[in-house]
Amino acid sequence: MTDKNKNERGQADQHRDPISGEPGAHPVGVGIGSAGGAAIGAVVGSVAGPVGTAVGATIGGVAGGLTGKGLAEGANPTVEDAYWRQHYGTRPYVQPGTRYETYEPAYRFGWEGKGRYGELNWEKAEPRLREDWRRAGGETRLQWDIARLAVRDAWERVREDADYSRENI
Repeated sequence: MTDKNKNERGQADQHRDPISGEPGAHPVGVGIGSAGGAAIGAVVGSVAGPVGTAVGATIGGVAGGLTGKGLAEGANPTVEDAYWRQHYGTRPYVQPGTRYETYEPAYRFGWEGKGRYGELNWEKAEPRLREDWRRAGGETRLQWDIARLAVRDAWERVREDADYSRENI
């Protein structure tokens, strides 16, 4: 784990909300969703004039923020990192004696990739992920043929969790 992923006490960052202190905050997802929702709401509301524009922007911003938060929460990075840190050594593609930090970028790529390309199945998303991995370069020593196995592992785990969550609503 790099220092940027630790808090001031050296503990794993739990993405705490800056106001409530609750773990699992996703300010980027909320911000992007809010901005997009506000813009769309303003356009739709402008049909009713200036007041409609303001109301539309407000409602769109709130709805977009909630949507952005929901999308960002598709995979909790704190939970995923803890899971893979504990279980990576049991995976058949991991070379004995290899440290978790070697595979961590690939696992992260998988759970984050599911958020980016979640509407696609693995077969359609994999070429995009491969290209993204190539562009990211230098972040890891793993070549795609090995990283791909860990990326897919994390992708499938997030997909299975999402399927389980939907079944139990």
